[in-house]
Amino acid sequence: MTKKRFYAVLAGAAVGGAVALALLLLRGGGNAVSEPVELGEIEDRELIALAQGIVHGDPDAPITIMEFGDYQCPACGQFAQIVKPRLDLAYIQTGQAKLVFYDFPLSAHPHSFLAARAARCAGDQGRYFEYHDAVFRTQREWSPMRNAAGHFRDLAEETGLDEDAFRACLDSDRHADVVTANLQLGQRLDVGGTPTVFVRREGAPAQRLGGFQFLDIQRAIEAGEAN
Repeated sequence: MTKKRFYAVLAGAAVGGAVALALLLLRGGGNAVSEPVELGEIEDRELIALAQGIVHGDPDAPITIMEFGDYQCPACGQFAQIVKPRLDLAYIQTGQAKLVFYDFPLSAHPHSFLAARAARCAGDQGRYFEYHDAVFRTQREWSPMRNAAGHFRDLAEETGLDEDAFRACLDSDRHADVVTANLQLGQRLDVGGTPTVFVRREGAPAQRLGGFQFLDIQRAIEAGEAN
């Protein structure tokens, strides 16, 4: 993949997803989808239109911290519970940066796709990151379960969601296309594991980080400020 194509995908993914999400909210029905769906032969432009990261912070913040994460990944749980709060205090609440979360459910984790859909069902009610944090906080509880759907429904109640609306969303195929598109987007960007983090400053190339700890991200941001 050339750098030109790489950054075109990064720039377009955050913009095109909103329209696709609006269309998907009109869909539903069927059984609870817990694995990637078939998108067919989809070109980069079509994938960009469907993929969507969820933004935490000011959408106009000059620095973008992009995370490709898996809800059943222990390291992603560490990122959500330890690194993300520090980023929030240091950069997001100050308006310097925003965090954009992209689903990257690994095939080795049987509940991660459903968890990604559950978080997006919470997002339909404007509570995405509250639910996102609750899923990661209770990861050790639901991860070994044979069926985690009941736990995800319990979290909806704890998060203060409309439980009937959440259940109808979870017990359907809603957002399966978007989660699958996010996964394929990451694959086309050569994401192989989670969490994978990129830092991008306005007018500068995105930087793929070798680590995901707070200091890794802090160094990337400070290096960009020095240039």
